[in-house]
Amino acid sequence: MTGFGRLFFFTPPNGLAMSNCVAITGATGFIGQRVCSLLHQRGWRVRALLRSPARAQVLHSSCIDEPLQGGLEDRAALARLVSDAVAVVHCAGAVRGADQQAFDRVNVDGVRNLLAALGTVDTPPRLLCLSSLAAREPHLSFYASSKRRGEQVLEQLAGGLDWMALRPPAVYGPGDRELLPLFKVMARGLAPLPGRVDARFSMIFVDDIAAAILAWLQQNAVPSGVYSLHDGRRGGYDWTDVCDVVAKLCRRRVRRIPIPAGVLDVPAWLNRSLGGWFGYAPMLTPEKLRELRHPDWVCNNDAIQKVLDWQPEAQLEEGLRRTPGWCRPIDRG
Repeated sequence: MTGFGRLFFFTPPNGLAMSNCVAITGATGFIGQRVCSLLHQRGWRVRALLRSPARAQVLHSSCIDEPLQGGLEDRAALARLVSDAVAVVHCAGAVRGADQQAFDRVNVDGVRNLLAALGTVDTPPRLLCLSSLAAREPHLSFYASSKRRGEQVLEQLAGGLDWMALRPPAVYGPGDRELLPLFKVMARGLAPLPGRVDARFSMIFVDDIAAAILAWLQQNAVPSGVYSLHDGRRGGYDWTDVCDVVAKLCRRRVRRIPIPAGVLDVPAWLNRSLGGWFGYAPMLTPEKLRELRHPDWVCNNDAIQKVLDWQPEAQLEEGLRRTPGWCRPIDRG
């Protein structure tokens, strides 16, 4: 049974029975779309803050009941977003940029603006923010620093608000545009490794994050705080583990190819410089390389499973089986 199928229809928390509206930011993103789809299926009324009117129209026909045009800098739109909502799920986030300010505008100021909007509501809704395991090592990158500072804004300014921040590790699944290109290359038999061969890391299938958010919504009270979560594999994975899974699913050998540092260092520095000059948001930067080369991105579920009735359902092999379009197994005849 999938993560979408095993959870019961929601029962509104005590005192909130008149509302089943959940407000969502980042609804057009990779994780946000899966969250909207699951909540819509489970009978919640999904209200989403969307920048693009065209995108709003497409999603409105599928899993968004109430699209609102606006951004995280729009105080009036945020006020409309949180009004009469039972909960707010903040999925919006910047994952690429050329400098610290590019990340902070969304990952720090966006949280601050959302809290300000919640402060105008007589009975504020609960708040769940998607952070990142990268926040555990804020010195590594602009992104990691911005995610940690966003958590600190919550810790310092949320007051008596009922809130939770989730720190997922590497997330993959249908609609992913970051890890799936790597899996597609690996499916052809080569695994280019940007970091250490012996690095270990946790992973999580996107639908298990959506299921954790649903579990939070269904539970009356959850202690506020920052919680990591992963797919249930204790000790995480190394690149040999990942190659073995891909080899099994695609029925071919997958060779590990460590990438020399200089091969990525030069384009990363060029990306950051050109991004600053021409105003685009690069993904590969020196700071991103420091994240990729960090040897330990393993986390555990101990804390979150003490407060939520949630179990991840898909480790890497099962998650990739549920992710279409990345691998066509070789016919061995």
